[in-house]
Amino acid sequence: MLEGARLPEIEGVETTARSPFDTHPDHVLATDAVLLLTTENLGYMSGALKDFFDRCYYPVLDKTDALPMALLVRAGHDGTGTCRAVASITSGLRWKEVHEPVVCRGKWDSAFLDQAKELGSFMAAGLEAGIF
Repeated sequence: MLEGARLPEIEGVETTARSPFDTHPDHVLATDAVLLLTTENLGYMSGALKDFFDRCYYPVLDKTDALPMALLVRAGHDGTGTCRAVASITSGLRWKEVHEPVVCRGKWDSAFLDQAKELGSFMAAGLEAGIF
């Protein structure tokens, strides 16, 4: 996702990657968009992403309405439960989903890297153009 968000033809968009464990409410409050990446764990989001939401949900609630967001899930199965769980939380935050979730299903495929890059460039280009 970072590679796509940092394409040289996209200007004026600064990207920062953080582990969910290292992301705090102040980071969310200072951003213009969020790209979430998680694995599917037992049909749910990763513990790391859940920890992020547990710590950040209430401090950013009502302060980040319509924050553009997108989700990428690395799913061993179908990713449905993971997408549903993340959507439940982000809709409570009133974040604006600007791209349907990208779910990389099944055994590892190098095409997943292209999907992630494409999602990153989509988000960065939308921010650059002022669409989001």
